[in-house]
Amino acid sequence: MSSAKHGVKIERVGTESAEVVFALVLALLRELGEEAGDLGPLDRERVLASWREGEDGYRVLLARDADGAAIGLLTLTASFAIYANGSYGMIDEMWVAPEWRGRGLGRDLLNAAKALGHELGWSRIDVTAPESERWARTRAFYEREGFSFAGPKLKCQLRAGAP
Repeated sequence: MSSAKHGVKIERVGTESAEVVFALVLALLRELGEEAGDLGPLDRERVLASWREGEDGYRVLLARDADGAAIGLLTLTASFAIYANGSYGMIDEMWVAPEWRGRGLGRDLLNAAKALGHELGWSRIDVTAPESERWARTRAFYEREGFSFAGPKLKCQLRAGAP
């Protein structure tokens, strides 16, 4: 996968690129601030073990500039639901370096994700975008790229040892 614009290359990476992926996801979480407060300290070993175990269901698209520097990423997990007619994808994390925003890299990452979804036979790709006004530009971006509002997402945090 490549983007001709600005010499950017988008590639699927695995656990061999974990430290780069972790760095970009942590940059995303810092930017999200309070809206991403669930992680706590990153448990690298636990995440790597889970990633290796579920490698077929977890995909990472990494964007690099002409010099090879990581400038964006998009992570996808496979899911399944009857309402989606079977398998579909979920964008879990997406981040573009601030100096690359507005230059089409986010669109290129989404297009790479859509191509991968078609290849895998997914019926759709879902994404959750923060609801606060602070993230209106992000929601508008996804809507311009063909996503439609499907309602808020709720979560239940599972803690080790808790029922």
